[in-house]
Amino acid sequence: MTDLSRLVDDPAAWAPIHKIAGTLDKALPGIFAADYAERLEAARQRLRTATGSLAEERDG
Repeated sequence: MTDLSRLVDDPAAWAPIHKIAGTLDKALPGIFAADYAERLEAARQRLRTATGSLAEERDG
């Protein structure tokens, strides 16, 4: 949170920020996984492939 602490200097804002972070941590544990960058790139590639297929169907 060091980058965020440069933007948020009001201590009153930190309680909701921590609550949101805790909720995300429980609801979306994959975003905190060590291999998240690889998972994200694989998902992007799948979307590019699907989007390309849709564009070909539309244009073809």
